[in-house]
Amino acid sequence: MTDLTYAVLIVDDEPNIRAGLAKGLASEVDRVQTAADGEEAIALIGKSSFQLLIADVRLGGGMDGISLVRRIRQEYPDIACIVITAHGTVETAVEAMQAGAFDFIAKPLDLNLIREQVRKARQHYQLRAENQELRNRLADVGEISSMIGTCAAMQDVFQQVRQVASTDATVMIHGESGTGKELVARALHDLSGRRAGPFHAINVGAMPETLLESELFGHEKGAFSGASRQKPGCFEQAAKGTLFLDEVTEMSAKSQVDLLRVLEAGRYQRVGGEAVLETDVRVLSATNKSVEALIEEGSFRDDLFYRLNVIPIEIPPLRQRREDIPLLVTFFIKHFCQRHQRPLKMVSPDALQVLVSARWPGNVRQLRNVVERLVVTHSGEVLHAGDLPQDLKPSQIVSDPLDSSQTLGEAIEVYERKVIAAALEENQFHREKTAKRLDVSIRTLHYKMSRYGLH
Repeated sequence: MTDLTYAVLIVDDEPNIRAGLAKGLASEVDRVQTAADGEEAIALIGKSSFQLLIADVRLGGGMDGISLVRRIRQEYPDIACIVITAHGTVETAVEAMQAGAFDFIAKPLDLNLIREQVRKARQHYQLRAENQELRNRLADVGEISSMIGTCAAMQDVFQQVRQVASTDATVMIHGESGTGKELVARALHDLSGRRAGPFHAINVGAMPETLLESELFGHEKGAFSGASRQKPGCFEQAAKGTLFLDEVTEMSAKSQVDLLRVLEAGRYQRVGGEAVLETDVRVLSATNKSVEALIEEGSFRDDLFYRLNVIPIEIPPLRQRREDIPLLVTFFIKHFCQRHQRPLKMVSPDALQVLVSARWPGNVRQLRNVVERLVVTHSGEVLHAGDLPQDLKPSQIVSDPLDSSQTLGEAIEVYERKVIAAALEENQFHREKTAKRLDVSIRTLHYKMSRYGLH
């Protein structure tokens, strides 16, 4: 973000004070103007843009400093105000703050103190502008079922969703836990011709085999102990809609066979029933595991995989889309401030840097939970790095003390090896992804891996 112009208007009925403050603040701001009373100040503000007003309490004319501040805050709420006076009582200070003043300083004036307060006011203005810019960018991005992303990988996901949503093709969504696989499934449903029908989600991995069959296909009364009534299954409940099977690779061998039969024939029976029911649902599934590895070890059927994985969609982990974190943070802050009825908060640059640099093993879900916790527990207007959980703070990659016998080149090589090793581990030793993460060519990565014995 480019630097913003910062202009200050000084209002005081004493010419020497106006001139002295204007000269003393010239190096702190981009433009300084002065006014002798409230009426002149109002006229100048109507003609030009100002970000800060410094006003004496006692002014000539019909308007005192407190009244001026109150009017400015009502008509120009983006202008910060600092009140100065030679009559610095507690009552005056309280009245100034209630009128909306940013700060209160008593005479005799300490120019260094005023400079410090002007710097704080300017930093606050810059912070508000940066947070507003993020909110504007968020509005421009647009959303698909609350999914936020401007990076190339997420734009690819959005494009795939738009391309296949209108079809009835089965889609398998791949991604780590917390990346938003159910959001993609909901987006596919919301953009499809089935959106008027139900969206039914079931976590396959959370159910034992005996219960899963009944959940998927339903059961008849008396089909087993405790079956006191007929119960429709997920395929019936999702009729003319979408059925989302999360953690589908956790299915037992028998359940895999049952699901494959339904996908191939389009028919099924309730547990304990004889009637053959027709199914009219679109099946979406998701997994956080390598299905190819499960097939190789014999724990997942390849024919079922081919049925479910007609259209694969891969969601990147948060660590591979760090440029989206500022927008996600802005989105979650707005969402949770509204939900929990909290004033809208801002994020300082140091806090945002920590959030962008954190590892996020829990991905977007973890980020969402952290932001909600901060919104609920933090009472201030601005979130700083010190307010963040300790486990998000960056740790030193080089934890060993520098060997005094090392040359600078040797020390750099030690550091480089650790960075490359961490990136390889982060990307499960996928060389193309690792090279992209480190912003080097595949050839350079191969050379470095060979040099440092990283295989």
